[in-house]
Amino acid sequence: MPGVRKMQYRICVVGTDARQRAAAETLRAAGYEVTGAEGAGSAGAILLPMPMDAGGVESARILRAAKPGTVVLGGRIGAAVQSAAQAAGVELIDYFARPELACLNAVPTAEGCLALLMQRRERTVWESPFLVLGYGRIGRAVAGRLAALGGLVTVAARSAEQRAAARCAGHRAAPLAQLEQLLPGFDAVINTVPAPVLGRAQLEKLPRGALIIDLASRPGGTDFAAAAALGLRAEHALSLPARCAPQTAGVLVAQTVMAILQERSARP
Repeated sequence: MPGVRKMQYRICVVGTDARQRAAAETLRAAGYEVTGAEGAGSAGAILLPMPMDAGGVESARILRAAKPGTVVLGGRIGAAVQSAAQAAGVELIDYFARPELACLNAVPTAEGCLALLMQRRERTVWESPFLVLGYGRIGRAVAGRLAALGGLVTVAARSAEQRAAARCAGHRAAPLAQLEQLLPGFDAVINTVPAPVLGRAQLEKLPRGALIIDLASRPGGTDFAAAAALGLRAEHALSLPARCAPQTAGVLVAQTVMAILQERSARP
């Protein structure tokens, strides 16, 4: 990162999971001084794990130790961390709001989804029909990788533009409004829509034993209780980059953090 005065930042990396370790290693290799949570009081930047603890007790303790002017970076920041940062008087930045990270994170998410599909099913991806709900970053990444392995992909999306893009990529496409008519033909559904789309009425249309991988953020787009009652296998597959490719996920987080710090250092 040319032009960045790296050593003006001592970065405190909170957490010891594989993703945070990879982020710390990447930052250290780029020339930053990296410390653990014990160094929060002397750091110029604090990198929180994603997501941070739900109760906010640990985050509040760490942020109270931060000195004025510290930059705190976290992903998918909840209300507890926001309150702790406000009380501590530190600047809080959600690195997951950066479009480049959201775009790049779609890759390990899609690969993790493929891994789950191959683990949970007894058929090849090749020549199997898959229904992908939504065609945003993650929907595109999943559909493309399924098709590359010979899967027969149908995309259901609300947006006419997204349906056109899916067709241009070689997939079949249909309006999401036709979902109930589509579902009987699929025993594998991947949802990426962060809204209720697979309620009981829709789930009843699926073949018994069908597999649903829901990639949408909480609470997901699936009625999981109804799916279980109907004999369907539904999994809310959250945080797949950290679960399936923590090394890559950590590197991507570190690269995003460095870009943020570079931009801040370039301000007049």
